[in-house]
Amino acid sequence: MLAHTHSVAFAGIHVLKIGIEVQITNGLPAFTIVGLGDKAVAESRERVRAALHSLGLSLPAAHITVNLAPADVVKEGTHYDLPIAIALMGAMGIIPINSITSLMMMGELGLDGSIRPVCGILPASIAANEHNLGFVCPAEQGAEALWSDTPVILAPRSLLELMNHLKGRQLLTRPTRQADTPPDPMADLQDIKGQSTAKRALEIAAAGGHNLLMIGPPGSGKSMLAARLPSIMPPLSHREVLEVSQIHSVAGLLKEGRLITQRPFRSPHHSASTPAMVGGGLKARPGEISLAHRGILFLDELPEFNRTTLESLRQPLETGTVSVARANAHVTYPARFQLVAAMNPCKCGYLGVPGHACTRAPRCAEEYQAKISGPLLDRIDLQIEVPLVPPWELSRQRGGESSATVRERVIKAQAFGAARRQEFNLLVNAHADGSALEKIAPMTDEARSFLVNAAQKLMLSGRGYHRMIRIARTIADMEQTDVIQTTHMAEALSFRRFFSFKKD
Repeated sequence: MLAHTHSVAFAGIHVLKIGIEVQITNGLPAFTIVGLGDKAVAESRERVRAALHSLGLSLPAAHITVNLAPADVVKEGTHYDLPIAIALMGAMGIIPINSITSLMMMGELGLDGSIRPVCGILPASIAANEHNLGFVCPAEQGAEALWSDTPVILAPRSLLELMNHLKGRQLLTRPTRQADTPPDPMADLQDIKGQSTAKRALEIAAAGGHNLLMIGPPGSGKSMLAARLPSIMPPLSHREVLEVSQIHSVAGLLKEGRLITQRPFRSPHHSASTPAMVGGGLKARPGEISLAHRGILFLDELPEFNRTTLESLRQPLETGTVSVARANAHVTYPARFQLVAAMNPCKCGYLGVPGHACTRAPRCAEEYQAKISGPLLDRIDLQIEVPLVPPWELSRQRGGESSATVRERVIKAQAFGAARRQEFNLLVNAHADGSALEKIAPMTDEARSFLVNAAQKLMLSGRGYHRMIRIARTIADMEQTDVIQTTHMAEALSFRRFFSFKKD
């Protein structure tokens, strides 16, 4: 007897349809799973055997072969338990075979026959919809599967419930979507006192999608500023919500079936390894830069990160993707994140601060800042100094504009240049290359002459030259100006910090 159903394998967030074939033939009793499965797939035999036993069923005294097709694709994870068990029950004649051929299934089985949550429900349910298949998932994740709009979605709590539904003895209703909850409140820019230059840089970064580096002594408010950047950024579009949510689903981070509707803000500790940052590990899971897709990756104490880890960010910052190559996997994840970093000017942190003499200056600063390579710094558009806030500023109750006010200006600035960027499929100015800039960033002769002279004197690289144009384009958008003026270019250059080491 032969029975067939479907499941999935993941290559990053891309989903491959996997056929689950079970055949029972005469021969010595055996239960074999073939098709390049990992250890978790091999152990599925015992979980399936125990789950069936909990229903009062025993495996036949025959040769059972389970094939996961195509056989040359690596299969990883425990989500094959449910389709293997259902296909086996079909081959045993317990449920109708034709009731399972049009279903795609995912779920881990408990020894008592319960169906437990697994990773990747959202992209898998989208794939089921694309292949015109029904989708079966654990009850706890039914609300997550609903976002795919797949016509047939079943979310049983146990193997018994699903078996009775397929036999026509019980009706599983379509899962219901969770009630909408208000998004988590974000920190407000109004909490920041003083730091007018840093706030201006934050607004430019939000409007143009530019990377940002803040340099200043401890306690100057660098982390507070970074935490408030998401509050002034435009909301995620529907397409971006699905992109971000699929990555978090593969990583197992979607909670209670709710999509990620706010821009991610990831802040890994400086002890994070390279695989934790870019992705990888046993199953090539997404790293911090992919979990920050369409959002912010905040690296506090930037020089304290491992040098290799920091250098691994260079390619994703340019391409917006990261390829994780392993001996048994080669997957690509989206990684269009906005890098925000903070660091002290030297190891003691008080270089140039009155009353806090740095006894080893300038060598202390040279050694500390040299931990950040020139090529990485060249990829950070905005580089600003964040001084300590004077006591009279701290004594004020609240400071400046609210995040809502600044966010309205940011949305207006992005909308002003949207039609111009549409030809090149660009969401923000920071993603424009040299050829796109020639069309979207016209400038006056005076502004061009100013840029050329500055680039020559300051020995800007080609990348640095184009980054100045991108920042100036964003500043012009914020002022609702089509042509870049000299003032826009001068302000853009003021956010390009050139490291110097002055003794206190």
